[in-house]
Amino acid sequence: MAVAKPLRILAALAFTLVVFILFQVFRTPPIEKPPSTPQKHTGNSDPMADPIGEPEGNLWRADDYAPDNPNAPRINATLLALVRNSEVADMITSMKDLERTWNSKFNYPWTFFNDEPFTEDFKKRTQAETKAKCNYELIPKEHWEVPSWINHDLVMESAEILKEQNIQYGNLMSYHQMCRWNSGMFYRHPALANTRYYWRVEPKVHFFCDVDYDVFRYMQDYNKTYGFTVNLYDAPQSIPSLWPETLKFLAAHPEHLHEKNAIEWLKDSERRPQHNKIAQGYSTCHFWSNFEISDLAFWRSQAYEDYFNHLDRAGGFFYERWGDAPVHSIALGLFEDATKIHWYVPSSRELPARTPTNPNEETLTNAPSTPHRFRDIGYQHIPYFNCPNSPKCSGCVAGRFTDGDKVLFKEDCRPNWFKFVGIT
Repeated sequence: MAVAKPLRILAALAFTLVVFILFQVFRTPPIEKPPSTPQKHTGNSDPMADPIGEPEGNLWRADDYAPDNPNAPRINATLLALVRNSEVADMITSMKDLERTWNSKFNYPWTFFNDEPFTEDFKKRTQAETKAKCNYELIPKEHWEVPSWINHDLVMESAEILKEQNIQYGNLMSYHQMCRWNSGMFYRHPALANTRYYWRVEPKVHFFCDVDYDVFRYMQDYNKTYGFTVNLYDAPQSIPSLWPETLKFLAAHPEHLHEKNAIEWLKDSERRPQHNKIAQGYSTCHFWSNFEISDLAFWRSQAYEDYFNHLDRAGGFFYERWGDAPVHSIALGLFEDATKIHWYVPSSRELPARTPTNPNEETLTNAPSTPHRFRDIGYQHIPYFNCPNSPKCSGCVAGRFTDGDKVLFKEDCRPNWFKFVGIT
């Protein structure tokens, strides 16, 4: 017997409803994706939002730092730049800013490095920007050339892979050479033999804030190894074997792992788990080393020399694109007391009494270190900023991380460090 048309329609609707209900009950729940760009830090979660002044404690002022004063309290330190002759205009941009905001008061020397001889034009134009002495140094060929154990055919194949993966500068040999030199060769140059501290300055960077104390003296007096301004994630495709090679090194040299290390910061997998996965256990978070103020004693230490030599033999500076930023950051995170990295230091840490050698300085007795980094130094390397909320700063927007596309906010890994040191 034929079923009436209205009943057929009703039965079809009922069947459809049953199928829909069963699908909703048994379907695989969707994976909740994190937002494509993290929210900008606000309020007390970001130290850059708070008013920022000078570090507490005794600071060395610019009273006796004239460039021709043989008794000036300058210590063995230099402003350091790896730069080409063709980058002279961009180098002058950086010099003008840093001289205006800081070095015109303290007159620390500039030391320029190049794998080719500097031209007279470069020397004349850079020396004209400072009253301090300028040194122009040629990098020895053995420090710059590709090591003999590197397989050039494999380098060429690797360069093509890096290019396909859109790794910036991955197929540019000079960039690989620069990363290797900045990682483990620069401190071996004879011109730095008697130098203890350096401030790395790149061409075409900007400085926004007046700094009225001797930064190098601060590093020395407060026993700091490394100072930085910006934290970023690296492209994990550029360093897939860096962490595995690091673990091999630690297995062979467990004595180099510092008891107050920052290994948990290095291994963080919460904020960008895919980065950690591709880099095989490393978050890729690093101190952006185009700005670094550091104690050369660390790079000359047995731990770092052993580590760099291990990495150098592994070949990743050329077969992949190991940069000096992740290499320096991993080494600091493993082989140094984390409280000597100048972003955060527990306030209970104290310094021993020291007799001052500067008549304008008060005696430093049990002065506590403070939770302070070089966030009082306004800095930009395109496209990222370190812009303090300070009346000493001008030319940048306080708290700005980048003025580029909003997708760049996800490259900010400062929250990893904040979490590690417990300031958020």
